[in-house]
Amino acid sequence: MALPTQQQEHIIAWQSSGLSQVAYCRQHKLNSKTFSNWLRFYRSQQVASAAPTLIPIEIKSETSSSGSLWLRWPGGHTLELPADVSPQWLGQLLKCLD
Repeated sequence: MALPTQQQEHIIAWQSSGLSQVAYCRQHKLNSKTFSNWLRFYRSQQVASAAPTLIPIEIKSETSSSGSLWLRWPGGHTLELPADVSPQWLGQLLKCLD
């Protein structure tokens, strides 16, 4: 069940208004507790409909004499891990870093 269009429009207008929820509700003659319920439902819908995020990776074949696995991010961050790290653990780590 989706939030009615008018309620969504109020939420979007409030987000761009720069007002607190209470001030926005007072200005538009809305019950602030009802508005909070709309907002909670709206946010839960946004999270539920969000597509999974994929992390782009580039695999380079480089021989390491140190026996380490290096993960390098475009922003300059580097993480060194043992070469024998579990693929399952590494997958969980990458999900947490997303």
